[in-house]
Amino acid sequence: MSEIPVVNDIKVVYGEQLGDAEERYARLIATFEEQYGGKPDLLARSPGRVNLIGEHIDYEGYSVLPMALALDTIVAVKVDAGSDKLVVSNTNPEYTTKEFSTDPSQQVDTASLHWTNYCMCGYKGVFDFLGEAGKALPEAIGLKIMVDGRVPTGSGLSSSSALTCATAVAVMAAHNLAFTKAEVADFTCKCERHSGTQSGGMDQAISIMGQVGVAKLVDFNPVRASDVKLPKGSAFLIGNCLAVSNKAETAHERYNLRVMECRLASIVLAMELGVAQAEALEFSTLLQVQKLTGNLEESEKAADKLLHDGAYTKVELEEKLGKSLDDLFKDSPASLLVLQHNTKGFKLHDRAVHVYSEAARVHKFSDECAANPSLQRLGELMNASHESCRKFYECSCQELDELVEAFRSCGAIGARLTGAGWGGCAVALVELDMVDSVLSRVKDMFFKARIDSGRLLEGGISEVLFASLPSSGAAILKGI
Repeated sequence: MSEIPVVNDIKVVYGEQLGDAEERYARLIATFEEQYGGKPDLLARSPGRVNLIGEHIDYEGYSVLPMALALDTIVAVKVDAGSDKLVVSNTNPEYTTKEFSTDPSQQVDTASLHWTNYCMCGYKGVFDFLGEAGKALPEAIGLKIMVDGRVPTGSGLSSSSALTCATAVAVMAAHNLAFTKAEVADFTCKCERHSGTQSGGMDQAISIMGQVGVAKLVDFNPVRASDVKLPKGSAFLIGNCLAVSNKAETAHERYNLRVMECRLASIVLAMELGVAQAEALEFSTLLQVQKLTGNLEESEKAADKLLHDGAYTKVELEEKLGKSLDDLFKDSPASLLVLQHNTKGFKLHDRAVHVYSEAARVHKFSDECAANPSLQRLGELMNASHESCRKFYECSCQELDELVEAFRSCGAIGARLTGAGWGGCAVALVELDMVDSVLSRVKDMFFKARIDSGRLLEGGISEVLFASLPSSGAAILKGI
């Protein structure tokens, strides 16, 4: 597996999607020099992503199918010899500067919800990886860091992972270290969990491994990615419903709760399939249960038959498992926080049915692309994915449902939410010659009312509604 590329030409990174990148890098370098009194030693960039299909299944070990976006986060860094401080700032004055020690063992202050938490995740990740690999740790050195981000926050396009990955790559390069893309994808997934969100790995994998012109079928354990050529004559449109969902802020009632529900579903389903209680308690993903049933279809049938509808109560689960949930999750502070707040129980049936059916849709989508692709069939898979996310995983919202319906009624072949959900973006499949027409009609149907109300500026429409091509992944830039 290749290492993160080191380049000295911005055009190599962005290609046909260069846009204003050269001016942007020049502004970043000038702002850095003004604040820190010298130019950065290097820059690192890592993109956001749009997931075409495969939602909330990466943390269960199942393959997903995202593509990297041209929207990215750039991190400029300069070694501050003799200092024991990390100074992290942002070109956007809304994001305040924060200073840290260089101690990689320091804890991330998850209670603060400060944007720099993701930078600290990336910083710690480099040292975590070296320690776990039994490699010598370099001497911690002072760093001056400045961030410039284009991935909108709370949009479902993975701004947090773009920042975590870009920081990790910058810190790695500043210490003259080199790791493979697979290694970086793996450790950035793990280190982002320091933020308090139990990330699954898709976002980091595509941000690191993205490639111009192709989507990626991302597999896990170990992390690897294979090219998926998207059908000729097709395009993907992205729309932001403008409902913001911050994963870290709401994790205990949304994202992390779903992770817990899936683990509990795997344990209960294993027991219903005849696995002894003690052995079943060691299950952690629904993928492990599939090994008992043989395939995804049979797993979905088993979940539908053996897990009851509605919510399991905490008392019911503890009686079933013969163990308190607080004890079962004692090594996961994030899960314990969920338990403190949960009053509605755990919907094991619906979560498991979604995971198994969605995992199957990913492979059907990939196989369709590899054959003689039918855009109609791909659209049907995307529509089914959204319905499952809405009905079984309950990670949609009114605004997302409205935007998805707007895409479909305006000519999209298929549309679905993308990202964690509860706000953020939808992605739609359209025929290439319909791009301008669909964009125009969706603007009128969905966004005009938001513009008229003042919630969105007329000039900002291109930032929340656009077509996108697959972009390149992380890169280190020197000498620009």
